[in-house]
Amino acid sequence: MIDEYLLEVLACPRCDSRPSVELKEGFLVCTECNFGYRIEDGIPNMLAEEAVPPEEWRTEQEKGDA
Repeated sequence: MIDEYLLEVLACPRCDSRPSVELKEGFLVCTECNFGYRIEDGIPNMLAEEAVPPEEWRTEQEKGDA
C-alpha cells in the first residue's frame, strides 16, 4: 500500500502544473491528464515516458477484476 504522505507529495511528471495523483487499483492516476503510473512491488513508477494512457490502465483494471 502507498503511504498517505507519499500520495500528498507525488505529482504528475507529464503536466507542467504538477497536479496531484490518486490511487486507483494498482495505478497512481493524474487528476489532470488522467494518465496512470503503475505501482510495481509497492513502488510507484513515476517516469513520464512509461505513463499509461487512460484507456490502457482502465482495461488492465477490468482484466484484474475478472
